[in-house]
Amino acid sequence: MTGGGGVELRLLGEMRLRAGGTSLDVGGRRQQAVLAALAVDAGRPVGIETLIDRVWDAAPPARARDLLYSRLSRLRQLVRQANAAAGEPVAKLERRPAGYVLDLDADLVDLHRFRRLVEHGRDPRLGDAQRSAALGEALALWRGTPLANLSGAWVEQVRDVWHQARLDALVQWARLCLRLGHAAEVIGVLQDVVAEHPLVEPLEVLLMRALRAAGRDAEALHRFAAVRQRLADELGTDPGAELRDLHQAILRGEPEPAPASARPVSPPVSPPAQLPPDTAVFTGRGSQLRHLDGLLAGVSAAGSTAVVISAVSGTAGVGKTALAVHWAHQVRDRFPDGQLYVNLRGFDPGGPPVAPAEAVRRFLDAFDVAPASVPVSPEAQVGLYRSLLADRRVLVVLDNARDTEQVRPLLPGAATCLVLVTSRQQLTGLIADGAHPITLDLLTVAEAREFLARRLGAHRVAAEPTAADRIATRCARLPLALAVVAARAATHPHFELAVLADELHQARDLTPFAGADPTADVRSVFSWSYRQLTSAAARLFQLLGLHPGPDIAVPAAAELADLAPPYVRPLLAELAHAHLLVEHRPGRYTFHDLLRAYAAEQAATLPARERQRALRRLVGHYLRTAYTADRILHPHRDPIEVPTGPHDPPALLPDEAAAWAWFSAEHPCLLAVQQLAAERCWHREVWQLAWTLDTFQYRRGRRQDLVTVWQAGLAAAQREGDTATVILAHRRLGHVCANAGRHDDALDQLGRALALANDSGDLPAEAHAHHALAWAWGRQGEDERALEHAASALDLYRALGQAVSEAAALNSVGWYSARLGHHERADTHLRAALELARRHGHREGEADTLDSLGYLAERCGQHDRALDHYQRARALLRGIGDTYGEADILERLGNAHTALGDHDQARQAWRQAHSLFQAQRRGADAERVQRRLDAARGEPGGGSSSSTARGTGAGGVVEIPREPAR
Repeated sequence: MTGGGGVELRLLGEMRLRAGGTSLDVGGRRQQAVLAALAVDAGRPVGIETLIDRVWDAAPPARARDLLYSRLSRLRQLVRQANAAAGEPVAKLERRPAGYVLDLDADLVDLHRFRRLVEHGRDPRLGDAQRSAALGEALALWRGTPLANLSGAWVEQVRDVWHQARLDALVQWARLCLRLGHAAEVIGVLQDVVAEHPLVEPLEVLLMRALRAAGRDAEALHRFAAVRQRLADELGTDPGAELRDLHQAILRGEPEPAPASARPVSPPVSPPAQLPPDTAVFTGRGSQLRHLDGLLAGVSAAGSTAVVISAVSGTAGVGKTALAVHWAHQVRDRFPDGQLYVNLRGFDPGGPPVAPAEAVRRFLDAFDVAPASVPVSPEAQVGLYRSLLADRRVLVVLDNARDTEQVRPLLPGAATCLVLVTSRQQLTGLIADGAHPITLDLLTVAEAREFLARRLGAHRVAAEPTAADRIATRCARLPLALAVVAARAATHPHFELAVLADELHQARDLTPFAGADPTADVRSVFSWSYRQLTSAAARLFQLLGLHPGPDIAVPAAAELADLAPPYVRPLLAELAHAHLLVEHRPGRYTFHDLLRAYAAEQAATLPARERQRALRRLVGHYLRTAYTADRILHPHRDPIEVPTGPHDPPALLPDEAAAWAWFSAEHPCLLAVQQLAAERCWHREVWQLAWTLDTFQYRRGRRQDLVTVWQAGLAAAQREGDTATVILAHRRLGHVCANAGRHDDALDQLGRALALANDSGDLPAEAHAHHALAWAWGRQGEDERALEHAASALDLYRALGQAVSEAAALNSVGWYSARLGHHERADTHLRAALELARRHGHREGEADTLDSLGYLAERCGQHDRALDHYQRARALLRGIGDTYGEADILERLGNAHTALGDHDQARQAWRQAHSLFQAQRRGADAERVQRRLDAARGEPGGGSSSSTARGTGAGGVVEIPREPAR
């Protein structure tokens, strides 16, 4: 990759800049980070704050701007040197209103050339040879780990995304090469790649196919046996269907089965089935349904590499969602690996559109991705989502999209998937990229008449065709409005349609829309239907217009209406029967956007005091129930005082499974309710909602959500003015910042918490702050400072009689003592911690302490004892579903086995750890274990010594005990 006078900037490996045949000095690590931060967005402005975040990992020094400007000045000098060496001006660094721009031909940067070549290699208009050559050229640009000289959260995030892009390109290249008969070339490349990624079945399939094509059936069969054994040992699973079919074909000497690109790499227990219920009576849209049927051919076509996308657009209420959901139900059997659905709320009057990152996270949850496996950055989460869908047949329905930007991150990369997008707007960006547009018009007169006939009976419509046409005209021939009127007519089968048509004609718009928008008439239809409701149902409809979330469950609706749930259920059923509300999941109700806007208008007519009381009840309901759920999930937390209410949350949440299910269903509503409370200056509720969300978000890996809710919680606590609450909020925000890798922010917040606790004489808060500071300093390898804080926390917990917290602090003191070589002190504290944790049934604390005891035993050369401690800790972690901690324990088990001379067991433990690290996107940990496996391969004494089993290992990772109690 050279051009522009021979200039080349390499990011896919160690950073290098060459110009005119000369390598230029790109400076130290920070200077390289500035260059990388601009080069990844070459030609586009990068804001100052973004640059600071990328260079200093969102933990900038006090003079970050000054330091950045200094490095930008040096970068300008480097650009001038490159231009001089090239003999022509090929690049420049400019300051623009939106930020700094590294302006150069993107092809001079290997990353951007890689992306362009990959896109070229996916172009279905090209032949296999051209596409294979383009992908091969793209893959040849990789010269090692991207940005190998650099480290940090942003670097890890972009590496994850780029590595996944490389794997995707490699799979496509191998398939094309096999079609072209280049099996030997595929074997040469894939043998190395499969060694790096031993549990990626699509790679194993391609390697076995290549071996068979080269006449090396025996080697292919040997590979299958090895893969089957590895999957059984490390994951407890069998090979996928495609591997099994290929294996059988080789054994029988049969022709190779067609590649089953729909096979899931690691299918969930049951594929996601997220489609809303189909409409009972669907009318018309024959041409659109046929058009969609035709798109299935693109999904099934051999050699297809582009994901098939259909963009359905049309005005509000025209039936876009009904069409998409109806067709999706018709073809769902063609997508056996699952159907994903999300309402993106692009035009929801009650709240903001769903962020792409939130939608991706919901899809990851649908595939049962463990929270510990979800990467931090939205970009890396998108990469994981696309990896999950690679080679699977999945139907993705993106309903009610705002614009192209909201949709793009949700598009799979696999040609085996089909995406159906609905929007009120023409998504021209998607269409320009090859999406198939479908525009829904109003129903024709005949279709509208059929719509009514199928709901009211053909004989009734045939008896009064003129009245039916008048109704259709008054409803603007919109399916939503027609459904509302039909619901009213169906409940009064003896009413003449002419009477209903007259009523509609006499109805007046409340606030007509401007222009020729057909929804102007829809408001009068809504008004007419609304007036037919019982007074109790009409009041509930008004109150539902106050709800800020995307949907509402029966208990929340009951609180809003100040009724017991048994009394509100028939009212919700009445609204659903009138088509003013939809029960999209059992017990959960939602509005169409137009009806939500209409309900909000009706809510505005209520007295302000009544609205205020209703919202207070609603926020109180969510707070009380969330608090109850959190206490079930984490009973050892220090409690807070939340207001009581008339209904009993424990009745809704009898056990831990119910608490998880409630949080999962209500999480979007809880975020919306916290925002509503903040807007109304209900400060106590804001910080208490942050508290109640803490355990769920932490265990689900929602690190950015944690930071967001606690930032709001701290602001509310400061406005409320209660010192104890402010201390709590500082401590929790510091804790979640540390968890997100924002160490300077964490230490700042925790320091404030400790200072306030000291000033106010709040001993429990002082103890918690010390314990959190021990953990935060430990994350940075500052063991002596960590030990000081842990010892202070222990003294305070003992004085306060807080046994569970005392056990955690004992473990921390023991851990840091062991790290510093104070073995006798460590043993005393750890055994006391273990006894306390067991006495109080704290399994997490027991596992953590056993882990620390294992480390101490290793340090003392007692490897049998270390092995026993680690095995007991692993059993406890598996019992509570903590795969994140289990991965760490497995690595240390391997070290203990090595020290005992049991190298086979060591390699097995390391392979299991490596698999979990990879699944959890813990790149540095996976690389460290891979180095140990490489060193141990074929060598009876191979592997790492136990001296680096904990602490700062070969990968430079500081290992620390688990986080302090929340």
